[in-house]
Amino acid sequence: MLKLKAKWFNKWAKKNSISNKILFKTIQDLSNNLGTADLGAGLYKVRTAKSGQGKSGSYRTIVVYKESDIAIFIYGFSKKEKDNLSSDELKYFKKLAEDLLSIDRQKYKKMVQIGDFINIGK
Repeated sequence: MLKLKAKWFNKWAKKNSISNKILFKTIQDLSNNLGTADLGAGLYKVRTAKSGQGKSGSYRTIVVYKESDIAIFIYGFSKKEKDNLSSDELKYFKKLAEDLLSIDRQKYKKMVQIGDFINIGK
């Protein structure tokens, strides 16, 4: 499975001390349908814990996901910042998810090399 984070998401994650270990746990939760909301078009909102805390009142991450194939973290926000995505944001992210899911692996490798995406490991 390919596990990536977008360049913007990487900056946000660093600022909020969200480690790759936490992101791996978030992907596991998504695979097991724990704390997730299917937004359609391969787009999911997933609860992501703060370091040393639980998920309640913590972060929400927006992930483009295809079972056993790819997970891309594209956006994140604190529960106290906002409750949910606006309808315009949701529309934008659904289109982005469709576009990202249509890209082949070779293209992703090139995009990682140029820094558009960061590989979070195996």
